[in-house]
Amino acid sequence: MSFPRRVDAVVFDMDGLLLDTETVYRAAMIEAGSVFGIEFTGATYAALVGKTNPESALLLAELYGENFPVRAYFERVWSDVEDLLAAETRLKAGVVEILDYLDDRGLPRGIATSNGMLSVEKYLGRFDLLHRFNAVVAHQDVTRHKPNPDPYLLAAQRIGVDPIHCLALEDSHPGVRAAHAAGMMTVMVPDILDPNEEMHDKCVHIADSLHHVMDLLKASV
Repeated sequence: MSFPRRVDAVVFDMDGLLLDTETVYRAAMIEAGSVFGIEFTGATYAALVGKTNPESALLLAELYGENFPVRAYFERVWSDVEDLLAAETRLKAGVVEILDYLDDRGLPRGIATSNGMLSVEKYLGRFDLLHRFNAVVAHQDVTRHKPNPDPYLLAAQRIGVDPIHCLALEDSHPGVRAAHAAGMMTVMVPDILDPNEEMHDKCVHIADSLHHVMDLLKASV
């Protein structure tokens, strides 16, 4: 068996897992850093992956001082991100194939993301994918975000499947912690962040792509 329990539903993260967006966010934050006179590095971005905007703002204030204009910085970042994503948003490899496979298996699926619903609708809508998910949990749907389990617990509730029979797919460390805390079987598909020992402990598999996840699902039948 590929998984320790029966898989009755799959819950996906969005950024870095369904959408190839993390490299776009990173490029925009590095570029904005040069405008605001700070050295924003790839390592700094890695520390922000999976965090909410308020959490990221706190970290930036710690790094660059309490007088750093965090709000203005983020306004510049999101302006650049909108332009970049409009031109460069891509699906991660295997997204359509794994959704087709879940259709064939009759398995429901959901999204648990730290992003807002407007972004979910905008970017998944661009690929006509939103209707292929039975439930979406976005930033405004919970008060406690990843790494707390709330987004995944709510996704399972909305799908109508016990979390212990849900497979969670994540690319970030906070996301893995959230899914694991929700009691879901968790697979990390690394994007910006490499898996560390904690990730190996909390995940039932580390997969190199969604194609790999689909192979694991096939092996579990």
